[in-house]
Amino acid sequence: MNTKQERAKRVRARSANGHPGGPYRSVASLKALTTGLHPGRDTLDGVFEHAAQHFPNRDCLGTRQLLSEEDEVQPNGKVFKKVILGDYIWLSYREAYQAAAHFGSGLAALGQRPQYNIAIFCETRAEWIITAQACFMYNFPLVTLYSTLGGPAIAHGLNETEVTHIITSKDLFQSRLKVSQGAFRLLRSSVWSHFHIIVVDNKPGTWTDFPKGIRVQSMATVQELGAKPENLSKPRSRPKPTDIAVIMYTSGSTGIPKGVMISHSNLIAGITGMAERIPGLCEDDTYIGYLPLAHVLELSAELVCVSHGCRIGYSSPQTLADQSTKIKKGSKGDTSVLQPTLMAAVPEIMDRIYKNVMTKVQEMTSVQRTLFVLAYNYKMEQISKGYSTPLCDRLVFRKVRSLLGGKTRVLLSGGAPLSAATQRFMNICFCCPVGQGYGLTETCGAGTISDMWDYSTGRVGAPLVCSEIMLKDWEEGGYHSTDKPNPRGEILIGGPNVTMGYYKNEAKNREDFFVDKNSQRWFCTGDIGEFDPDGCLKIIDRKKDLVKLQAGEYVSLGKVEAVLKNCSLIDNICAYANSDESYVIGFVVPNQKQLMTLAKEKRIVGSWEEICNNPEMEKEVLRIITDAAVAGKLERFEIPKKIRLSAEPWTPETGLVTDAFKLKRKELKTHYQDDIERMYGGK
Repeated sequence: MNTKQERAKRVRARSANGHPGGPYRSVASLKALTTGLHPGRDTLDGVFEHAAQHFPNRDCLGTRQLLSEEDEVQPNGKVFKKVILGDYIWLSYREAYQAAAHFGSGLAALGQRPQYNIAIFCETRAEWIITAQACFMYNFPLVTLYSTLGGPAIAHGLNETEVTHIITSKDLFQSRLKVSQGAFRLLRSSVWSHFHIIVVDNKPGTWTDFPKGIRVQSMATVQELGAKPENLSKPRSRPKPTDIAVIMYTSGSTGIPKGVMISHSNLIAGITGMAERIPGLCEDDTYIGYLPLAHVLELSAELVCVSHGCRIGYSSPQTLADQSTKIKKGSKGDTSVLQPTLMAAVPEIMDRIYKNVMTKVQEMTSVQRTLFVLAYNYKMEQISKGYSTPLCDRLVFRKVRSLLGGKTRVLLSGGAPLSAATQRFMNICFCCPVGQGYGLTETCGAGTISDMWDYSTGRVGAPLVCSEIMLKDWEEGGYHSTDKPNPRGEILIGGPNVTMGYYKNEAKNREDFFVDKNSQRWFCTGDIGEFDPDGCLKIIDRKKDLVKLQAGEYVSLGKVEAVLKNCSLIDNICAYANSDESYVIGFVVPNQKQLMTLAKEKRIVGSWEEICNNPEMEKEVLRIITDAAVAGKLERFEIPKKIRLSAEPWTPETGLVTDAFKLKRKELKTHYQDDIERMYGGK
């Protein structure tokens, strides 16, 4: 047995007390959970200061130059904006630290006080993390809001946290915050007389349509104010480890967004656990930041990188690759220019890459396709034995690997379950390990991450060194820690990374959090897990996703969606069922290219909307989905019996999508009530 095989087969976690329900701890932290990265650096401003002192001249935050922007008319008459971007322009660690210090000083000069909340409503960019570091330095709890939230959700977060300063971008300022069309008309009028809006862009703009008293200024202006000696010399109130660093609002997928209170010590414990699972993490690594920084996965990943002196180059889903929607044909996307070594992704993005590449494989000549399949299967066999395949990588998979820049050595997947087919594909074609992670906002995104040499699928790894996990019996679902061959139950996560609770929501805190006899905090996730003998966790169900059908069978709707998303015809799907019915139904956003090709084969003509509403097309798509469900080993009662094709993609504005790209089932029932009744026979 070679070294890689030995590593893959070793025990990674054990029950600390021998009970099958745990708590399970990593073998590296059986005696005590890890709480920090650097001795004496127990707050986030201290961690950043440590990085600035150790890596002062190394690149820290990078942004690409915008060389040109133009409108491109599509064959269907629609106009898309296309950009040509130049090289990355970098701030060094010393410059980034100074920018944050000046901004924090400027905010204090504008009246922002320590331990009073301040909000950020902005896309992922260098200014976001500079703002966060400024707030950490000056002990301003940072309220984070998704840039995709609608007006009522934004206003709820701002009203509940009583902020008087908000940092935003010009685009979001104009589209979401203006009184005439956005969240500000829903704000309490009492804050208007002393409200500050700071816009991070240097682009000129007109700040109109606001009540008297609201002040709007640029980030650069505030930094200039903060750099004045009389402001910079004022002593700052440094945070304590137990102080709130972030109030992170969830996406609101199950109702009104909840604000999760995260302390400095919570985040430091979480990033310590994550960093331990990334082999060889150091200042030579480059990370590409493009996921929402208002999501705990991206914020934690970037804080991990900053704590180790890595450089972070910023991107967006629209400019990520050469073929991305905003990149002008013939010019380079961000991964080609940056060539990152580290990358985080949600399964939705990996599923799309997988489907796009496999569609191109189907379009190859028979000889090319045969060679690809042979190489794919050969490599799958070799990596299962712990061997590498340098010749295959160079001759067959080099072009696929170049989609992410060609130098990626670690991919971290989080936010939702990753299908086995997609995980195998990413491991094989991108020639790097995919670490599946499991965590929630309430645990700083930290819970488990699989080892980089573990090529098994369907598992999320062992508990991190900062966490321990228990399995609690769930009688209704039939899951018990005494189940054979493996213990099963609701996942409870404990440790220093478990957050302080929900902001101004004691009832929910009592429901979801508890403190044990050793004064350790625990969070009840609502997810159902199973521990393998080697101490690795599998997510097998979710309490809220489990529906009991009329005949008594339990259906996991999340499992149904995860299997069917790999079908090339599907861009997105939401499975739906209720206890009064005997079968599952599905709402499908079809892939336009694939569906139009299918319509052509079936000699069905019409506009996109007409094709989606055509009963024959629904019938044909259902047949293909059924085949995919059978291949994915779904049970007979789990396979959707009827579907509806949606011509319009679900967008954040419709209120039907969460950050993990799932449809809100609650709102779906209201929005598509007529369709649900039709698919259930007019009941």
